[in-house]
Amino acid sequence: MNTIARVTCICQNGESHPTVERHREAMLARVRACLDGRPDLICLPEAFTSVGVPGPASSSAEPVPGPTTDALAVVAREARCYILCPIHTKHGPRVHNSVVVIGRDGAIVGAYHKHCPVTTSADYTVFEDGITPGDDLPVFDLDFGRIGIQICFDIGFPENWRAIAEKGARMIVWSSAYDGGFPLQAYAYLHHLWVVTATRSQRSRIVDPCGEILAESSPAAQTISRACNMDYVVSHLDWNMAVPEKIKARYGDRVDVRQWVPGSSHFIVEPLDRAIRVEDMQKEFGFEATGLYHERHRRAYPSVRAGKRPEPQKALHGSRPQWGK
Repeated sequence: MNTIARVTCICQNGESHPTVERHREAMLARVRACLDGRPDLICLPEAFTSVGVPGPASSSAEPVPGPTTDALAVVAREARCYILCPIHTKHGPRVHNSVVVIGRDGAIVGAYHKHCPVTTSADYTVFEDGITPGDDLPVFDLDFGRIGIQICFDIGFPENWRAIAEKGARMIVWSSAYDGGFPLQAYAYLHHLWVVTATRSQRSRIVDPCGEILAESSPAAQTISRACNMDYVVSHLDWNMAVPEKIKARYGDRVDVRQWVPGSSHFIVEPLDRAIRVEDMQKEFGFEATGLYHERHRRAYPSVRAGKRPEPQKALHGSRPQWGK
C-alpha cells in the first residue's frame, strides 16, 4: 500500500458571491488550477458555496449527489484524486453542514456532518441558520490511509478529536471559515496525527504530527501542497537519544527525522522513500511510538500504587541508556 499522498489545501481568501452557482464556478477554477501538482487529496473550505448567499442554510443546501458534487466528481475522475467537498446538504427536512468525500473514480465515498454547529440565536435554539448537528464521527479509509474530518466550531470539542484519533485516523482534515490558530497544532501534537486545514479566510495549513506547521497559505499563495506520509512514528527521546542520528546516518535524505518543537522531547520519523517502512526502522533501531511508551507506564502504575512490583515489560529499546547516547 502506498502511504504517501500529496495533499493540496485551498484558501478561499474571503471571496464571496451572491449565488451557489457563482461559488461553484469559482472553486472549480481553483481546483483545476492546482491539478498540475498531481494531488492525491484536495481539501476545500467549509460550505464554500454558501458564503454571501442570502437566506437560511436551506437556501444553499443541495442533495448528494447534486450539482456541486457532480461537478467535482468530473475533476476527481480526470485527475484520479480524492476531493473533500464541504457544502450544505439536504436530507429530507434536515440540512447539514457537511464534507462529502469524493473518490478518485468520482464516486461518493461518504460524508461527515458537522457534529457541533455554532449557535446563531441568543437563546441557543437555532444553529448556523438552520443546520442540524451530525450524530456520528466517521473515519474514511482512503487508498493511502485513514482520515477523519472536523468542521470549524468542532475545534472547541476535544472529546471528538480524541474519538477520531482512537478510531485510528492518521490525519484529520479541518474545513473551516477561519484559520483556527494554535489549537490545531495542539491537537496534532496531543494525538500525533496530521492536521490539514482548508479555510474561507486567513490561512490554510498543513501541520505535522508533532504540531509543526510545514506549509501555510497567504493572500499571494492561496493554495498549498505537500507530500504527507501516513506511515510515520512519533517517538520519545527517552531511551532513544541516539536514534535520530543513527537513522539519518543510515538513510540520509530518504527519511525525514524532525525535532522542531523546543522542549517537547519528541521526534518524528517520516519516510520520503516509498520503499521504506516505519515498522522496519523501528525493529532495526529499536524504538517505539510515544503512545506505547506512555501505555507501558499505565500498565505498571496500578501495581506500584498497590505496593507491588509490576510485571517486567520487554520494550524494543532493550537496556540501553535512558538518556545518554
